Amino acid sequence: MEYVLYSPVAERILKRPFIDYTRDAAEWLERAAHQGFEKALKQYVRDRIDLCRILGHDMLYLCPNPVPGTGDAYNPVLEGERFKEASEDPVERMKERNALVAAGPAVNPPPLDSLLVFHLFKEEMKREGLDLPILAPAYFHGVWSDVDLMQTMALDEGVAQEHFSLASERAFRLIDAYAEIGIEMIGIGGDFAGNRLLISPEAYRRFIVGEVKRVSDRVHGYGGWAVNATDGNLWDVIDDFLIGCGVDGYLEIDMGAGMDLKKLKLAYGDRITFLGNMDCGNILSYASPEVIAKITREILEAGSGRGGHIFTASNAITETVPLENYCAMVNAYREAFGLARLQILQNKAEGRV
Repeated sequence: MEYVLYSPVAERILKRPFIDYTRDAAEWLERAAHQGFEKALKQYVRDRIDLCRILGHDMLYLCPNPVPGTGDAYNPVLEGERFKEASEDPVERMKERNALVAAGPAVNPPPLDSLLVFHLFKEEMKREGLDLPILAPAYFHGVWSDVDLMQTMALDEGVAQEHFSLASERAFRLIDAYAEIGIEMIGIGGDFAGNRLLISPEAYRRFIVGEVKRVSDRVHGYGGWAVNATDGNLWDVIDDFLIGCGVDGYLEIDMGAGMDLKKLKLAYGDRITFLGNMDCGNILSYASPEVIAKITREILEAGSGRGGHIFTASNAITETVPLENYCAMVNAYREAFGLARLQILQNKAEGRV
């Protein structure tokens, strides 16, 4: 699979314009206003399925679609910015944010129109004889860049706990909606680490582990699989992140931050499916195709045996990744499993591989 595949790589593979609403919702909504909402969404579905066919993907990651005129129901980081002028006290700002969530639509079922993309995918796959499992996100427990939240975790335990409890309620509503559609793999958790943890191990255990476990239990109640996701160095809390949170998978395994897939497999391979861990920020973006092919083979070897491993980049394929480098990874993977090389690059100027 590919966790996230953006343009220009996606456009050069498809040989046509491609807009992913997870990266640029405003541009996508502009297209929807011009073409019509459903027509634009069907084109997005067509583009994503064509990418899966060309690249030989076995599953896909799919997010709810934006809905014209509604915007995001609640974005905690953006709301944090909105409340900065309301009070100089981060705890007071968090109280206002919690009140907004508790009183507003964020804890209610998501707009049905935002789930239309899942129905369209299932219809299109049925027509084409495809059966690709879908991984969908319910990431509500991250702390990435949310300074007010991190300060509140240190200053007022009760307000911080209320935030994370409400985050679980929001996740429940989305998971319930996914279950109605038949989505069985759910991404949960959220970013809380870079090259080191953004919060202390104690704070992670106190505020987040139990809530993510509640969300994982909700997924399991529907017979689904819960996949915990964050990049960064997690060694200080890895047992909490995987076993304490009660999850089935680990996504965004960050090689660049020191997460060694072979070591992870030895410790948890009989209980956890790993998704990753090609480094997209440094290796895919700046290494040579030869080095990328070598590291791809090493990742496949590290992930083999003793449980499951799904190969993908650790995070998004962005504009910093040259098409030649991306093709080097894809073809090294295909060669490892006896599959024909993809001829995506068209001429010598593009560095055909």
